[in-house]
Amino acid sequence: MAADPAAHAATPRRRLISRLRPSGEHLLLAAAAFYVGVLCVLPLARLFMEALGGESGGIAFIWEIATSRAARIATWHSIEASLGSVLVSIVIGTAFALIIGLTDVRLRAPLVFTLLLPMLIPAQITALAWLELTGPASTILGPLGFAPAPGTRNWLYSREGIILLMGIEHSTMVFLAVRAGLRGLPRDLIEAAQAAGAKPARVILAIILPLLRPALIAGAALAFVGAIGNFGIPAILGIPGRYPMLTALIYQRLSGFGPKVLGDVAALSMILALLAAAGLLVQFLASGRRHVTVTGFTALGPVYRLGRWRPLVEMVLWVTLLFIAVLPLLALVGTSLVQALGVALDLETMTWAHYATAFANDAVRRALVNSLWLAAAAAAASLLVSLPLGYLITCRRSRPAQVLSAIADAPFALPGIVLSIAMILTFLKPLPIIGVSLYGTAAIILIAYLARFLASGLRPTIAGMAQLDPALEDAARVAGAGLIRRLTTIIFPMAAPAAIAGALLIFMSAYNELTVSALLWSTGTETIGVMIFNLYDEGNATAAAAASVLSLLVTLSAAGLASLLARRLPYGVLPWQA
Repeated sequence: MAADPAAHAATPRRRLISRLRPSGEHLLLAAAAFYVGVLCVLPLARLFMEALGGESGGIAFIWEIATSRAARIATWHSIEASLGSVLVSIVIGTAFALIIGLTDVRLRAPLVFTLLLPMLIPAQITALAWLELTGPASTILGPLGFAPAPGTRNWLYSREGIILLMGIEHSTMVFLAVRAGLRGLPRDLIEAAQAAGAKPARVILAIILPLLRPALIAGAALAFVGAIGNFGIPAILGIPGRYPMLTALIYQRLSGFGPKVLGDVAALSMILALLAAAGLLVQFLASGRRHVTVTGFTALGPVYRLGRWRPLVEMVLWVTLLFIAVLPLLALVGTSLVQALGVALDLETMTWAHYATAFANDAVRRALVNSLWLAAAAAAASLLVSLPLGYLITCRRSRPAQVLSAIADAPFALPGIVLSIAMILTFLKPLPIIGVSLYGTAAIILIAYLARFLASGLRPTIAGMAQLDPALEDAARVAGAGLIRRLTTIIFPMAAPAAIAGALLIFMSAYNELTVSALLWSTGTETIGVMIFNLYDEGNATAAAAASVLSLLVTLSAAGLASLLARRLPYGVLPWQA
């Protein structure tokens, strides 16, 4: 039978149409590109346009702002304090990483979790906790007779106080980087040195530390970037201590003069962005040098047994953690329970009145609810985006998806206050079509959170999907399962624990967040981080302490939920996994 010419001619047309019809993967990629473009690319592009080419922008204008007396002082203070804090971070982070990673100390998981507490606690609460610990009304040092005399100015209101607290907070970055570097070192090389008679100190100085140099530099660079963008500590300690830093200067300018100085603060934001970019460049160059060439390889684990010195070493570790992580929190709790500052805390003077006062405050109640739903919404939305984007990156090896992942890192890497300025510039004017401005609404805070924390949810998801066996999806594809069916029945369920852990990490970060929301909130859209800062700024230290304790309970509860998933997660998803 002769073939039908019309049917034969239609076949190429069908093939062309099927090729032109977008596949499910293309639709996922397009949706992810739109999400990342609107949340990450558009605001940052608007910031650079305002700073470099706005009505008052341009290189000359940025130079004029940057060379003003206030900006020069704040810039120097930011660099000086950040570099000083990096030194503190290197000492603490490296020492703990070497001891925990190379020796047979016990209770590693509790040690690591306690060390990482400053990372889980927002900067403004860290500053408040230390002020309550070291102040004249300290509920910890007072009964011991070590508290300063009443009326004495707290020494933390100084350059040294800022350096110390930022160094402690960001020592976690150095610790995590050095610990990751230790796990990649060859045990065989160290054992060969030990067999040749090298003492532990010589092995560490001559072999381990040189090999760890890239990881150490990368961790120090990340600590520098974190310090440059820190707002809570410079605001609470630096403003009253007359030690202005760039983040606090931007906050004071915008909160004092409003949107009319957006050009000025955009220029100041560019200075912050350049300093952060310099730190990120150092981190990138250091990470690129993490190569160890050996002929044999065995993963490094504890290589030194402490013997009779182990109890002493463990005691030093726990005493150090007691001072830098535990006592400040206990002082904060004590302040929230004492009747009034300066009154000794005991069973007779203990009161829950400050918690009742906090709950009776409409703004505090609003802030607790706002933070809860904003953090939950940011975590849920990031979870929904991270799963398909992680699939495209890990399972499909999509180059465009990898580019989107790199772009999503930018709002997370840049100082939060820079992102705030970008959001204000983007959403200050009414939106097209609907004619509504998002400035001063909860929506702009949520959008900022979605941009800020997408990278935090994407990394654990990618780590979880990297461990999936590709044969499972291949078998489903051969069996005729479409993309949606493969994703919903195979990929997403197996990657869910890692993705949920990432969502919990986002919730913990967003719930107490201050750096981004400090410039975006308005009456009715307060967050708990903003309220704690405002309460302390008003002089109500006891109410601020009570609100801080309440917010910490929420954060630590989320950390507990994440820990329940630990056994089903790839190593490294939860930073405190020992």
